[in-house]
Amino acid sequence: MTVAPVTESVSESVACCIGNTPVVALRRLFPDPGTEVLAKLELMNPGGSMKDRSARYIVESGLRDGSIRPGSGLVESSSGNFGIALAMAARLHDLRFTCVVDPKTTPANLTILRNLGVRVEMVTEPDEVGGYLGARIRRVRQLLAEAPGAIWINQYANERNWQAYYHGTGAELAEQLVHPPTYLFAAVSTTGSILGCARRLRERFPDLRVVAVDAVGSVIFGGSQAPRELPGIGSSRTPELCRPEEIDEVVRVDDVDAALGCRGLLAAEGIFAGGSTGSVVAAIEHKLPALPRPCRVLAVFPDRGDRYLDLVYDDAWLDKARRNRENQTA
Repeated sequence: MTVAPVTESVSESVACCIGNTPVVALRRLFPDPGTEVLAKLELMNPGGSMKDRSARYIVESGLRDGSIRPGSGLVESSSGNFGIALAMAARLHDLRFTCVVDPKTTPANLTILRNLGVRVEMVTEPDEVGGYLGARIRRVRQLLAEAPGAIWINQYANERNWQAYYHGTGAELAEQLVHPPTYLFAAVSTTGSILGCARRLRERFPDLRVVAVDAVGSVIFGGSQAPRELPGIGSSRTPELCRPEEIDEVVRVDDVDAALGCRGLLAAEGIFAGGSTGSVVAAIEHKLPALPRPCRVLAVFPDRGDRYLDLVYDDAWLDKARRNRENQTA
């Protein structure tokens, strides 16, 4: 009798666990028989967000081609998830990392960053147009001047940002799906993830329509600057990577609807997601009644919910967000 050899499945590091995230059908949240809504659960990456992919890809590609040298110091501006993902990659490769954050960075994210050994630089003065991104980038440039050997990752302009999703999330979806999706809904901040996914998927599904989910108050696609509280979605400047001609439609979601999207998703599907994911859910709920039937919608769910407990899952925060919305529309 021949005994089959015993094999083990053991990863060399947590970085090897990034990717291969599942796609699930959201039939409880979207029960209309004329539609099918599928979600790519990028929130299941080990760092809690799809930003694990771009951080790993950028760092490992840089180490391979020499643009990042062993022992280098990295500098980046981040509101949270990319900073945490980059901190993980830096820790695994013995790189130093300074993350420039702002007062809207959640306490949970700050605690995670510091426990990963990150030097955290907090800017406190907002930009003239609102938000803190401009101030964060100015601080990054100051840090680079103070330490000439430091390397700015620059997720807003780094071509390896979108390439990470072209070769990662997008490639996986092209393999996971047999029947073509009609629409892709994805949240935007740097626009790297939506562009990488769309470029790869359109190679297989050329008729795919791409819907960018942006925040009310974001200026990425020419919107009017306004206060917004949720980190990780929207921007107070247009990122260098942005290619509006590759986006078919933009849907803007405010903080209240993003929170309600998170709560509805958790109640119906048991998926504990973050603010960017809630924005995607809200955008689909808004657009779905007008979409042609039959319709197959593909959504990318970028972030997990544990870092948003003091935001979208907090009743007092939601009440305040509702009052702010009422004041802005009064």
